[in-house]
Amino acid sequence: MESQSGPVNPVQIGVCGWGDHDLYPPGTPSREKLSLYAGHFPVVEVDSTYHAIQPRERMAQWTEETPKDFRFVVKAYREMTGHGRREGAPVRSVKEIFREFVDSLEPMAKAGKLTAVLFQFPPWYDCNRDHVRYIRQSRQAVPDLPMAVEFRNRTWFEPRYRDRTLRFLVEEQLIHVVCDEPQAGIGSVPVVPAVTHPAQGLIRFHGRNVSGWNKSGRSNSHWRDVRYAYRYSRKELGEWVGRVVGMKEQADQITLLFNNNSRGDAADNAKEMIDLLGIDLNGLGPRQMDMFRWT
Repeated sequence: MESQSGPVNPVQIGVCGWGDHDLYPPGTPSREKLSLYAGHFPVVEVDSTYHAIQPRERMAQWTEETPKDFRFVVKAYREMTGHGRREGAPVRSVKEIFREFVDSLEPMAKAGKLTAVLFQFPPWYDCNRDHVRYIRQSRQAVPDLPMAVEFRNRTWFEPRYRDRTLRFLVEEQLIHVVCDEPQAGIGSVPVVPAVTHPAQGLIRFHGRNVSGWNKSGRSNSHWRDVRYAYRYSRKELGEWVGRVVGMKEQADQITLLFNNNSRGDAADNAKEMIDLLGIDLNGLGPRQMDMFRWT
């Protein structure tokens, strides 16, 4: 739980996933990577929950093997965000899916380690009444959890809808996910550094690979390797210093997550952002070894 004076890390920075960064010492067993990761970053995004609802026991294990001040952002299961059912997954009602997902998070939420549940909607999820209604119903289905919403369709932030979108997020007590991503047409959103929840602001860095952004996952099995292949320059990261400072004035905590890891750049850029912001991260685990190759 947070102290009465606020979060241990008012600005917390991490990366998306901890197992595929190619930055651990050779031969490091998968089971040891999370605890090693927690020696360098105080927060991580859990992406495996998008592909399948994880067993409650696994969520409890991740909770227990990280320091008390460590935090998680957990990605909502794909059927909860309009991405469709995974091949081979059982057919269940929406209510059953939400119930199972919420139950799996209970150990993490009870320990006070859940920063947010990330609902990342697909590029075709445009701004219309049905989609607004579904998001509202999703909020009602997880009333006790911090719910963050990331849009990937530009219509939500067109001039005629932008203010209404942000007002809707405020009214439903939803955390707006601010994105740094390529500006590549309707399936991308502009930078909108707005805070819609007093407890949390969330920023995700996807890189700026314009040519790879709209590669289709249906036709190209390596689309993710192309889409998120990008290394931010120090100048590009510097553009965010003022934005982060401004957002911090409106929320108890701001969380930055780097997703540009197709070529192993996320951790390096996260460390560089820590340096640019001049922050000291508290509550990290012990550094048993030099995990990352900073270049």
